[in-house]
Amino acid sequence: MTTLREKFIQQMLLKGYSQRTIRTYVSLLSGISRHFQCSPDLITINQIRDYLQENITVVKRSKSWVNQVISAIKFLYCEVLQREWSYLDIPRPRCDKKLPVVLSRAEVEKILSAHKNLKHKAILMTTYSAGLRLSEVCHLVPGDIDSSRMLIRVNHSKGNKDRFTLLSPLTLNILRTYYKKYRPVTWLFEGALKSTPISVGTVNKVFKNALVKAEVNRQVGIHSLRHSFATHLLEQGVALPVIQQILGHKSLKTTSGYLHVQQYSIQNIKSPVDTLTV
Repeated sequence: MTTLREKFIQQMLLKGYSQRTIRTYVSLLSGISRHFQCSPDLITINQIRDYLQENITVVKRSKSWVNQVISAIKFLYCEVLQREWSYLDIPRPRCDKKLPVVLSRAEVEKILSAHKNLKHKAILMTTYSAGLRLSEVCHLVPGDIDSSRMLIRVNHSKGNKDRFTLLSPLTLNILRTYYKKYRPVTWLFEGALKSTPISVGTVNKVFKNALVKAEVNRQVGIHSLRHSFATHLLEQGVALPVIQQILGHKSLKTTSGYLHVQQYSIQNIKSPVDTLTV
């Protein structure tokens, strides 16, 4: 007989969830099961509420963690156990609206110039110039670089969506030099084994080392390059819906968050009176 765990994983696969999300949900449900010493399908709504309250008030879990737990439980109840679900049973916490951390153009220039290692420089250049997520740059393949149309194809990104993003001429030149030296086969940026992509941890270290070498004293991760890419496009006058498409955002509301960190120059703003015939 198929176990509850196997049914849960099977249903998530059939619904098209990513392996990363499946691992996260399974881990969260396993934690609940260990806490109550019983199968998740035997745990009551009130027990789950108490569990979440303890993690919020005592363990000090983040709101995003709580939301993930609720999503995992909801999927189990609705999709696997076929039970009724009401948002009133387990309310979701309101997420804090934090502004993205954006690097200045001068800081980005220092970071991209920090590494002498060609591979490391190519990774950071590609990440910033195309506005890629960390997992996306790790899983590029040589065929994703479309030099004839000056585009980079991003496959199976967040939400299991494909999209195209920018391929800058400067980045293309660096990638061509990198390709001639390293001759990647399966993955554009290969790991220790040529059959595997470079790891997320390795790319994070590459970025952190670049921060140190560039003497950029900011508490930021590599995702800040994506935030900076979007904000700098906005400052160049690129329309918000176009940036949404390039970034692969499902909602324009997500992209509009960059409006709050965009730098405006008051000297470049025209007074409305200058549009009048007086």
